[in-house]
Amino acid sequence: MNKPAPNSTQAWWKEAVIYQIYPASFLSTGSGSVSGWGDIKGVISKLDYLKHLGVDIVWLSPIFKSPQADMGYDISDYKEIDPRYGTLGDVDELIAGLKKRGMKVLMDLVVNHTSDHHAWFLESRSSQSNPKRDWYHWQPPKHTENGKRIPPNNWASLLGEANSAWTWDEKTQEYYLSLFTPEQPDLNWENPEVRAAIHDVLKFWLERGASGFREDVINMISKVPGYPDAEVTNEGAPFQPGYKLFCNGPKLHEYLHAMNREVISKYEAMTVGEMPFVKDEDEIIKCVGADRQELNEIFLFDLVDIDNDSSGFRMTLKDFNGKDIKDIQSKFQRLMLDRDGWNSLFIENHDNARSVTRYTSSADTASRNLGAKLLALMQTTLAGTLFVYQGEELAMANVPADWPPSEYIDIESVNYWNKMSALYPNNEERLAFARKVLLNKARDHARTPVQWNAGPNAGFCAEGTKPWMRVNDDYKEWNAEAQRKFSDPEDLSVLQFWKRGMQQRKEHRDCFVYGDFELLDPEHENVFAYRRFGGGEAFVVVLNFSGEEVQWSVPAEAGVENWVTGNYKGKPERGTEGSIVLKPWEGLLGTAKL
Repeated sequence: MNKPAPNSTQAWWKEAVIYQIYPASFLSTGSGSVSGWGDIKGVISKLDYLKHLGVDIVWLSPIFKSPQADMGYDISDYKEIDPRYGTLGDVDELIAGLKKRGMKVLMDLVVNHTSDHHAWFLESRSSQSNPKRDWYHWQPPKHTENGKRIPPNNWASLLGEANSAWTWDEKTQEYYLSLFTPEQPDLNWENPEVRAAIHDVLKFWLERGASGFREDVINMISKVPGYPDAEVTNEGAPFQPGYKLFCNGPKLHEYLHAMNREVISKYEAMTVGEMPFVKDEDEIIKCVGADRQELNEIFLFDLVDIDNDSSGFRMTLKDFNGKDIKDIQSKFQRLMLDRDGWNSLFIENHDNARSVTRYTSSADTASRNLGAKLLALMQTTLAGTLFVYQGEELAMANVPADWPPSEYIDIESVNYWNKMSALYPNNEERLAFARKVLLNKARDHARTPVQWNAGPNAGFCAEGTKPWMRVNDDYKEWNAEAQRKFSDPEDLSVLQFWKRGMQQRKEHRDCFVYGDFELLDPEHENVFAYRRFGGGEAFVVVLNFSGEEVQWSVPAEAGVENWVTGNYKGKPERGTEGSIVLKPWEGLLGTAKL
């Protein structure tokens, strides 16, 4: 039971705390070209805040030149900064500021697709004979029996399943593949010139001081040849989820290995790949196994997809409980330890609703405070590299239920609401359900401006300036300044709790980062409990994912010696064996016998 952890090889990126910044919503100093829009100078102004929190690496969501059809994930120039964020000089200043503080920067590499404004695509679509035509996926149309033009296959768009993943180009009379939006044409990685151009982008940013990349939907760069139709899983819908045909395609590992061999390994950089829809454990290990030399780690979506229904679409709902969370977390803890891979620990990002609302409760101040700390306790005590999304450390929550659909401005939300409104214009029940989906799942929740203080616009931008997106109504109570100044000898604010958790994680890194994992009481419906051991010490973590009191029997194999802290006020006074009562949303951390 207490054998050494299988994956104990140490590396800087394994024990780092990585903080994701969504620049548009982080902080606006007014230095960019768009009023009320976050900018690079805003990030620079908060480097001391991040250092004090315990952050080692700042991951910047895309700041490259872009028409902003999908908030910068539609890049028109990989080597230029969008003026709304600032300049290349500002990025150089940011990198220098991070280096001065012993910190690093991770750039967001979006190379499955470009913007339709990118020079490569403008050439590609100019004519069927252009040399860059096959830099993208072009196909002639199909036709129905009555001669109606239809797309080459039945793949649905990922950001609006009512639409095709193919876009018609009137000038050249062909379709191009655009899995996300028509403004984001997919690059054709089969073309060696495309791969060489991407490698050149990597080198440009590594030479400029980046320490690695978060690689956006990197498992979509290899498609199944021939573009076959997807299986029909959504009867009656014109288009179907096609991810089995464009995720983890036949040449993915060849492309990833080449990127590592020819570029990444020469700079000792880190890579984390975003890989939606991947379920096969062998396929996961092929990407992140220590001997594979492809990626250091990947984002697995099982936890953030926990409430998706069986249709395969994201904008859906399904009930779940604490056991579902436990099963997912423990599965990947053991997988990576047993097969020499590495976990990325995240429960929030720019594409998912706020974790405190989603996995616990933000219905009232007490529940929100406890729920956010419960999640922080879980995240800081599991094995893997810890990722924290901006505002997560402040318990930022989903927007209120009384916000109308017009306040949801993300392209996925707009497409979803338009689809539901068109399908059910007079059906109050279906439209109420659509509102519920927006309230629980919309990406907008993660993109409201960071709440720095109780002043105008939550301190995100100057008074009298309209933020690009509405500030959450609760900012006067929930903000960084209030949490930083909170003072109680027996309690911590959520921000202070996160800071302490990160600090303890680093102090006990041989256990929490590199140590082994043992699940306790696997069948309990609401309690997620586990042992972590390594470096000559052991801890037990107990998490009640329920808003109700729970009677829980401490397993003998837990070996609890002493409960040292929890998410309620004061030191937990609980027995170390037998039956104990866990309060609503309670989390406990105890020392344990080896």
